[in-house]
Amino acid sequence: MPTSSNKKNEITRRHFLGAAGLSALGVLLSGLPPLTGGLFAGTGDTPETAKLKVGFIPLTDCASVVMAYELGLYKKYGLEVIVSKEASWAGVRDKLTIGELQASHILYGMPYASTLGITGAEGQKKEMIIPMAINHNGQAITLSADLKKKGVNTLADLKKQIDADKGKRTYTFAMTFPPGTHAMWMRYWLAAGGIDPDNDIKLITIPPPQMVANMRIGNMDGFCVGEPWNARAIFDGIGWTAITTQQLWKNHPEKVLGMTKEFAEKNPKTVQALLMAIIEASQHLDKMENRAKVAEIISRKEYVNAPTEVFLGRIQGKIDYGDGKTVDDPDYMKFYRDGEVTFPCKSHGLWFLTQHRRWGFIDKPIDYKKVVDQVNRTDLYREAAKKLGIPVPKEEYKKETLFDGIEFDPADPEGYVQKFKIRRS
Repeated sequence: MPTSSNKKNEITRRHFLGAAGLSALGVLLSGLPPLTGGLFAGTGDTPETAKLKVGFIPLTDCASVVMAYELGLYKKYGLEVIVSKEASWAGVRDKLTIGELQASHILYGMPYASTLGITGAEGQKKEMIIPMAINHNGQAITLSADLKKKGVNTLADLKKQIDADKGKRTYTFAMTFPPGTHAMWMRYWLAAGGIDPDNDIKLITIPPPQMVANMRIGNMDGFCVGEPWNARAIFDGIGWTAITTQQLWKNHPEKVLGMTKEFAEKNPKTVQALLMAIIEASQHLDKMENRAKVAEIISRKEYVNAPTEVFLGRIQGKIDYGDGKTVDDPDYMKFYRDGEVTFPCKSHGLWFLTQHRRWGFIDKPIDYKKVVDQVNRTDLYREAAKKLGIPVPKEEYKKETLFDGIEFDPADPEGYVQKFKIRRS
C-alpha cells in the first residue's frame, strides 16, 4: 500500500481489490507468461523477507516502482510491498541506511556516495548496491521567466548575463542532491558553457517537489530536476526548458533501484522477486498505449500529486519548451528498451564516479573498477532476467560521447577527468 513520510495513506478495500484485479491485466500487457499455483510455489525460491517497504520520490520516473504495486506484480512474485512516498533524497538515503526502507527509487550516484562516504553526501557511510536501473532520459534544466525577459535564450547568453552582473548579484541554481544526477547534469551543462558552478554561481539543494514553489518566490534562477516539475514550471508560467538531459546525453542513465549490500546478501531471493516485479512493470511502461493511464495513476495525491496533463506530454515524448518551441522527442523517458534501460551497465556507474572526482567529491584517484563491481550488481540482474526469460545486454562497459563532444572512455577514467578545463581535481 502507498504511504507518505508525513502521513500514511491507508488504502481502501475497494482500491485493494482493484489493484489485485489489475494483476492479470499486468501479466497480459507485459508480455510475460502468467505463473499458476502461486509464483515460486514448491520451487524453493520463496522470498526470505516477504514484507517490504520500497521508497520513491514524487517524480514521473518513480512509475515502475508504483506500477509494480498498482498492477499487482509484487504480489505475483510473492511480496507484500508498501510503496512509501518520501520527502527528500537525503531522507531516502538515511532510511535505507537504518533499514526503515528495504529498497528505493534512488538517484544514480547516491549508492556510490554512501558506499564511499564521499564528501558532500553528509550521511553515514554504508555500502549500497544497484541491482537494476529504472529509467533513461526524462530530466531537464529549467530557467526562470525573468532570465528569458533579459534575453537569455542559450547557454552562451546565460554566461554573458552572469558575467555582466558579476559583483551586482549572484545567480542561484538548484539541484536535488549534491552527488546525485541532477547536480551532475547542472554542473556539466554550466561548465560546458564556461560557467564555474562552484565560483560563478551559487548551487543549492532543493527536494524535487519544492522546486517550482521556490522558483515562484524567486529563490533560484534555474534548476535541474526530473519530471513533472519542469513541465509544471511551464504550466504555471514561471519558467522554460533550456535543455533536456537527453540532449546532454542521449539515453543517459538516471534513477536506479538502490538497497544496502547487507540487505541484498541476507535476502537474495527477495531481491530477485523485487527485480522481476519492477522489470515487468518497466515493460508495461514502455508501451506507449499504456502511458496515458500511467500518467493518470501516478498523478494521484498519494503518488506525485500534480495535474495529469502536466505529466502526459513529456511521458509521451511531446516536449513543450515553454518558449514557443515544441518537439516530438524520440528520446523521451524510457523504462525498458529490451533490457538496455534496466540493466545496471557498469560504465554508467563509472561515469558518475569520474564526475564525483572531477568536482572534488572524491579527492584522489581510486580503484574505479573495484568500486563499480561492488556497486553495480549485474550478476543479480542476470539471475532475475534468466528467470523471466528476457535478453540481457552483452556490454558492461562502453564508450560514450556527451553533447560537448568529449568522449568518455571507461578504460581511462582519470584521463577523462583531466579533459575538462573546469574541474576541482
